[in-house]
Amino acid sequence: MNIDQLTERAMRVHALYDELNHQVRGRTWNREEFMLGFVGDVGDLAKLVMAQEGAREMPGGRAALGHELADCLWSVLVLARLYDVDLDAEFRRTVDELEVGISTQLDT
Repeated sequence: MNIDQLTERAMRVHALYDELNHQVRGRTWNREEFMLGFVGDVGDLAKLVMAQEGAREMPGGRAALGHELADCLWSVLVLARLYDVDLDAEFRRTVDELEVGISTQLDT
């Protein structure tokens, strides 16, 4: 899948969550609440990385780490769409800048 296909799939799941939240809670999450959910996922990811490095105990092992990385990617894709950010273009631009900046520092 390319990034556009991943984003479309992520948005379909986001729409399902909206439908479920509306059904269960009578409302959907706004963009700020979605971002706060993502922060929670990043915290879970941090704990799983610490577990992989032997710094703490966490159930699930490598499978849980993979799941949480994918969950975080899903959130990033959804946030990019919610804020109308061309993630493909921004990623390419940012990585190009990083590559040039780091290479320049290495050459000095």
